[in-house]
Parts: sequence; C-alpha cells; structure tokens
Amino acid sequence: MTQRLLVRSEDSAPPPPSGGVLPRWPFAALFVGFPIWWVLGLVDVAWIMVAAVMCLYLAQVRLRVPRGFGVWLLFLLWAGGSVIMVGGGMDLVGFAYRYLLYVASTVLAIYVYNAREQITSRYVTGCLTVWWLVTVAGGYLGVVHPSGVWRTPASWLLTDSLLNNQLVNHMVVRRFAQYNPDSFLQVAPRPSAPFLYTNNWGNVFSLLLPFVLVYMWHVRGERKFWWLVAALPVSAVPALLTLNRGMFIGLGIALLYAAVRLAMRGSFKAIGALALVAALGSALYMVLPIQERLAGRLDSSADATSNDTRASLYLQAIELVPDSPFFGYGAPQAGAESGAAPVGTQGQIWMLLVSHGPIASICFVAFFAIALLGAWRRIDPVGTAAQTVLLVGLVELLYYGMLPNGLPIMMVAAALGLRPTDPPPDAPPDSPTDAYEAAAPGQPA
Repeated sequence: MTQRLLVRSEDSAPPPPSGGVLPRWPFAALFVGFPIWWVLGLVDVAWIMVAAVMCLYLAQVRLRVPRGFGVWLLFLLWAGGSVIMVGGGMDLVGFAYRYLLYVASTVLAIYVYNAREQITSRYVTGCLTVWWLVTVAGGYLGVVHPSGVWRTPASWLLTDSLLNNQLVNHMVVRRFAQYNPDSFLQVAPRPSAPFLYTNNWGNVFSLLLPFVLVYMWHVRGERKFWWLVAALPVSAVPALLTLNRGMFIGLGIALLYAAVRLAMRGSFKAIGALALVAALGSALYMVLPIQERLAGRLDSSADATSNDTRASLYLQAIELVPDSPFFGYGAPQAGAESGAAPVGTQGQIWMLLVSHGPIASICFVAFFAIALLGAWRRIDPVGTAAQTVLLVGLVELLYYGMLPNGLPIMMVAAALGLRPTDPPPDAPPDSPTDAYEAAAPGQPA
C-alpha cells in the first residue's frame, strides 16, 4: 500500500495474481471464528484486530481497487475530519471506535477484491454461511433462554467505570435476548444473540441469506446442500420470533429482486426454489404465535411510543444539519426528549448525517449505489446475490445501524460484485476468464 496511485485505465489489464500472499485465514477468522470472539467478549472489536493483520498482508502485494472507490475514500476523509467537532472523553472514544470500524470494513473489501484466487466466491459464501448458522444458533439461544447472560472474560479486565457505560457493558456481558421479565408491559422476548440487539440480528440475517442460497448453489449435489435445505425452515423460527419488521421488509425486497433478476435470465428453477422458501416462511408465520405477538407489540404503548420517538429523532436529525452543515457533530447528540435515545442512533443514515454531515452521508450512500450499478452486469448467481445484498442494505440504512456487523457484509458484497468472476482452477492467474473480467478489472494502486 506504499505505492502511489497509478493513473491507468480500468480496462487496461486484469488484476495481478496475489501469488499466495493473501491467505484465507484472516477472512475465516472473522466469520467462522465469530463464536470464539463472542465467547471471549471481543466480537465487537475483532473487525479492527483482524483488519490490522490484513493490512500486513496487503502491504506485500500490488493492489487494485474497484471503480468508484474514490467516492468511498472521500467519505473516509470527510468522516475523519469530523473529529474536530468532538469534545473529548467518551465521545472521542466512541468516534475512534466507529471510525476504525469504517476503516476495518474498507480493508476487508480491498482484501476480498484482491484475493480472488484464494478467497473464491465459494469460500466467501461458505464462511458467511457458517456465520449465518451461528446467527441462527444464537437466535435459538435467545428463544430457549431469553433471560440468559454470558459474562465474558473481557468483562473481568475492565474497570468499574467502563462497565458502568451501557454500551461497553453490553459488549462484554452478552444478553441472549431483549427481554425484561419485570417489565409492566410484559413484552414477549425477542432473540438477539450473538449480537447486542434484536435489530442487529435481523439486519445480519437478512443480509446473509442471499449468500447462503448462493453457497447452496455452489454445493448442490453434495451432502451439505441437504443439511442447509433443512436449516432454512429451522432458521425461520428465531427469525420470526424476533418480530423484526425491518428484517421482514428486507427479506421481502430480497426475494422480489432476486426473482426479477432470475426471471430476466430465464432461471425458472431457481425462481421455484425461492418460491418454496417464501412458502415455508409463510407457513411457519401462520403456525407459530407470530401474529399474536406482533399484534401485541404493535398495540402496546411501548411500541407506539417507540415509533413516535423514532419519527421525532429522524426529524431532529434533519433539524440539526443547518447548525453544522459540513462536518456534523462528530457523534450522536442528545435529543429534545428526556430519556430518549440520542439523535443519530436509530439508523445508519441518521448517524452519518448527525455525526459527519450531508457530504459524508452522500458519499457513503453513493459508493454502495455505484457498487450496485457496477455489479448489475454480473448475471451469475454470485453477482445476483451481491446486488441483492447491496439493495437490501441501502434500504435498511434508513432504520438499522450498520456498525459493527452490517457494514462488513455490504463491503464484502461490493467487493464480490465488482471484482471479476472466479478464474477456472486450471486457468493462468493473470489471464482474463470472461468478457466481464476484461471489461472491468479495477484500478491499480
């Protein structure tokens, strides 16, 4: 990464081989190793730790970045400039943590984009499928033991002052579900493990599912295919019991978009498989007490208050812009209502707007929009999955926070969708494998 950026056309040459310099294990350490990080209490900082290792490997190769990557670099530059608006103390710690997550996700995308010989689409989707299975297992943990808590080894290393910080406490003392048995409202428990909140669970589940289906396509005819076929309806139980309306919207968009793209290719067998998945989910929705719980949640004063509060926070986020239109405020701000969540915490786009201002927000969204358009030419299953994830992620920016888990998935989707298709096993690593690769190999760095 010490080389200067070379000014060359993206169409001039295919990506150079990594020569075995970019190994698979750092990628696997993040996703397959997720349960270990969770048990240790390091799962929310593992992205940063592993990205630092990836940087050591990336420094040894000649890198390429996809078209449109300059827009993302502008976001990083502008967001970094927002530090001048941070007062200090815990706000500065929070800023540094969030910014390092943006950088770590960037490193992950560059790593995947440049390591296509080692980290093939089958390997990527396989690792993400393992993470999806871990997510499902965590969901069942929240269903079976909603009041469960795991105090991680990391919690014993922190001072009492840090443990008294709610976010830090939840990072190292892991709750299995969002549930308060002593609450007057008697709201049904909503699974959240292995993540901090139920919304994190729904965000990750909806973004990973398209990659799971692509991995099933990769392993069709193998025994693991049938295990995953069985896992799909099993996964629907904790997914439905989260009562996560945002996740339902995301999954609906994913199914509709994938069906349209597959119809354009004439892949009617694949459309039939998607229809079967949707039918299984609908059947479980009718069998499980989802309608009753969801109706109870919608009718509860707590949920009505939550909806009103979200709308108020969104409006306050917009109203804050004129007072700091360039770099934002560096961090979410206290809201007008006492006891409410800070302004800029109920959706990634609102966090960007408040913390870093409109220019950074536009650059953030623009990069993923560019990635979606760039991946449009991919008509293979991997390309379709990448497009689907990017589309769903762009919609979910409005109501889900993407840190620390959703953004890495979107960056992997962008890297997969924009990089050339995987080379055949016996093809020379420095030769184009198809027309798409010859057309858009990326920019050297």
